[in-house]
Amino acid sequence: MTIFTKIIKGEIPSFKVAEDEHFFAFLDINPLKKGHTLVIPKLAEPEADYIFALDDKTLAEMAVFAKRVASAIEKAIPCKRVGVAVLGMEVLHVHIHLIPLDKETDMLFTNPKLKLSPEEMKETAEKIAANFE
Repeated sequence: MTIFTKIIKGEIPSFKVAEDEHFFAFLDINPLKKGHTLVIPKLAEPEADYIFALDDKTLAEMAVFAKRVASAIEKAIPCKRVGVAVLGMEVLHVHIHLIPLDKETDMLFTNPKLKLSPEEMKETAEKIAANFE
């Protein structure tokens, strides 16, 4: 079981920004930018670890859910746009990174990660969640 499955099950706390029957979105605890959010599917065991291994319906629905989350991020966090990255190698559970951007280099995963307090994370998650439609 991955750490993301434990987050979905509530076994590990997270800063949730959105959830529906099939998907879950929460703040990355090592963000590149304030508002850096992960979108994951709620999958049955075993977890899929490669986005293109998902069936077409799940992949399409995940993209639409991620679009709704990105819209909420844009309303909550000042940025020029929200970037999308799918790496999937750090946690073996399909996930999409949504990162508020002001410039392309904001998405470099070699950049130093932000150190935000739990209070800042909670406030950020609440702001995004309040804009999720």
